[in-house]
Amino acid sequence: MTFAVALTGVVAAGATAGAADAGREPLLYFNHAYGVLDRETADAIEDSAYLREFANFQVRTTTGADGQTWTGRYLMGRETYVELFGVGDLAGPDGALGAAGLGVSAERAGDLAKAVDRLPDYGVPEPVAFQQTRDFGDGVPVPWFDAVFTDTQYDAFGAWGMEYRPEYFADPRGNTEPASGPGDVGRERYLSDAYQDHLMRDVTAIRLGVTPADLADTVPLLRAGGFAVRDLAGGGVVADDGMTKVRLDAVPRAEAGLRHIGFALNRPVAERQVRRIGNSTLAVGPGARASWTFE
Repeated sequence: MTFAVALTGVVAAGATAGAADAGREPLLYFNHAYGVLDRETADAIEDSAYLREFANFQVRTTTGADGQTWTGRYLMGRETYVELFGVGDLAGPDGALGAAGLGVSAERAGDLAKAVDRLPDYGVPEPVAFQQTRDFGDGVPVPWFDAVFTDTQYDAFGAWGMEYRPEYFADPRGNTEPASGPGDVGRERYLSDAYQDHLMRDVTAIRLGVTPADLADTVPLLRAGGFAVRDLAGGGVVADDGMTKVRLDAVPRAEAGLRHIGFALNRPVAERQVRRIGNSTLAVGPGARASWTFE
């Protein structure tokens, strides 16, 4: 899912460090992040035989709202995933080196609306809503998820809250799982169990450089979603949903972009394995952890 989407209207919604923002109920969780990498690294990722062993890895072209298409390289876990692009894979500024995005999603139907209701408390009186659709190839868009931005103007990074639609879960082409209970619109239901056949289980950490303006637009969404948000000395924040830590460093636009991904593995690895993939380094183990660093 890229940050270039069709907007459908404005939602009329009726800091400090700490746990889940003053004890507020967690409503949104890390779903996925994307980054635009240099062409050499993106091509190396696409061609990597090791990544196909390491993760449920796909290269897939998706058609979204208003016929927008994007081709991403996906590493998908049990509940979380990452989406990687090369320079020029997305249209306009979204395809520039260092562009990135972050999606945080609801596990229970109605929780996105609850998070939106909190946004005025964090200085966002009129968040912008949209609905993303997906075309499975027959020209008929299927409602995919509802989402919200705090702002539609951004330098290189955008974050959105999202909640999967029942129509998408009902379409067998989505290959989703049955609900675990009433109101289940969660990440584990959305993603397949193919992760079990690979090492990668989930994303446990992600670090991105973002401009101060993009950071200021993102923090209210994280706080409203119930992330525990901690300010960093020198600018930036670390936001924690209980499983995944999102670190956003405040940097100039020229230094913006994806910097690091941490993974939990399905099983421990006895010895450290290091793979050079373009201008990035993936270190797997020892133990049930992996770390991917981007230059």
